[in-house]
Amino acid sequence: MTFAKLDDLGRKLEALEHALSILGADEATHMAIGGGEKRADAVSTLAGMHHAQATAPHIRDWIETAKAEDLAADQRLAVEEFERDYVKATCLPTEFVERSSSASMRSEQLWRELRAKGDWKGFEPALQGVVDIAREEAALRSEATGLAPYDALMDKYDPGNRAADIDAVFADLKNFLKAFIPTALDAQEARLAKRPRKALNAPYSIEKQRELGLAAMQAVGFDFNHGSLAVSHHPFCGGVPTDVRMTTRYRTDEFLTSLMGVLHETGHALYEQGLPKNWSHWSLGKARGMGIHESQSLFVEMQLARSPEFWQFAMPLVTQHLGADALPGWDIDDVLTEVNFVERGYIRVDADEVTYPLHVILRYDLEKELIAGTLQVKDIPEAWDAKMQDYLGLSTIDNPKDGPMQDVHWPSGGFGYFPSYTLGAMTAAQLASAMRKDLPNMSADIAKGDFSAINQWRADKIWSQASRYSTPDLITKATGEKLNADYFKSHLKSRYAG
Repeated sequence: MTFAKLDDLGRKLEALEHALSILGADEATHMAIGGGEKRADAVSTLAGMHHAQATAPHIRDWIETAKAEDLAADQRLAVEEFERDYVKATCLPTEFVERSSSASMRSEQLWRELRAKGDWKGFEPALQGVVDIAREEAALRSEATGLAPYDALMDKYDPGNRAADIDAVFADLKNFLKAFIPTALDAQEARLAKRPRKALNAPYSIEKQRELGLAAMQAVGFDFNHGSLAVSHHPFCGGVPTDVRMTTRYRTDEFLTSLMGVLHETGHALYEQGLPKNWSHWSLGKARGMGIHESQSLFVEMQLARSPEFWQFAMPLVTQHLGADALPGWDIDDVLTEVNFVERGYIRVDADEVTYPLHVILRYDLEKELIAGTLQVKDIPEAWDAKMQDYLGLSTIDNPKDGPMQDVHWPSGGFGYFPSYTLGAMTAAQLASAMRKDLPNMSADIAKGDFSAINQWRADKIWSQASRYSTPDLITKATGEKLNADYFKSHLKSRYAG
């Protein structure tokens, strides 16, 4: 059967993907600075090999022949998903893939060096090169798919995302948040007048924080036989489902930021570890886009880990690993004040869930203009500052380190990714609402630190389904209705307006 040829090809491609993923994770965590040039060459070569094998002309014939064979239902779905990826991949020449991989890795390496200095001028030429390549890729994908250039880039990360749809949702959410943030801040001020914030008993050793993070990962279901935790400049979850490489970063003056980051990345990891192993070498067995991926991480971080029920379980865990004096005189309400503290800030990854979507919408607005060519790289700092002032009342004009240089996405060529974060937050809130209807003991289970039923629900509804359905269909099947922002808005009002 021709299906068997595609199956064998899938295993070979998976092996190259495995190598690329592990090399990428190592480059961000353990590689010596002097290894950067050769690592970029190695990644570029492997990416070229993968692309050449995945886009070979004869695969088109294999797909057509396999579609005519007597296949089982899952096999037919697998071929259809393989075909979708093949069409997307064949629009990019191997030479372009090699050039793109090398440019993005070298840009990211330079970003790590220059971001700490806030050296925008030094970094600008490298980013210009990456943006030029992104525009070239958008044009190639647009020609092959018939999508608008930016839509074609988004389709890499979330098949089905279209700017026309997202624009309306984000405009509505932006208007809601700009009005709601003052409400949330006023409510917070009233609470603090009655119950002031308490000081943390710093310093907190990195090793003890690491042990706390590992304990939290284990509690919510992370499989340490198939994953690990390291340190990087920018927290991420990478590697492969059988060897998930999670990272975080630490501060000794407080531990909550790292703990929340660990829980966020654990949400990603649980999704990867829960994907169907029998289909791991097919597109069908991979995660269904980054919006769903972000929904899984934000479900753990926002819906679970910032709730009062979670901290009934977590307070003793903190004492166990950081010591009895880690939170002297604190109770759950004091912790919730900290983990749900709302403030207008510069850094996206440190933002609370009320202001966070505005950070995403800012980036979404700017990168659409970058790809369209209506915004030039040299003008990013001014454009960024204007939107920061409009959305959050803050200026970054003299602070590129905490402005347009703060994220790894653009230096690494990740244009079209940012919308997934906020779409994921909406999905997480909608999933949580549906889950509570199906699991009447959900709150009690969280308070006990028992996440088995919650994880089983997600395994059944999301993880095991992998890429069997489109993103909209997957959400509808899991929750009983199409994705909308109402649940996210209700969640924010419930947690922050009272």
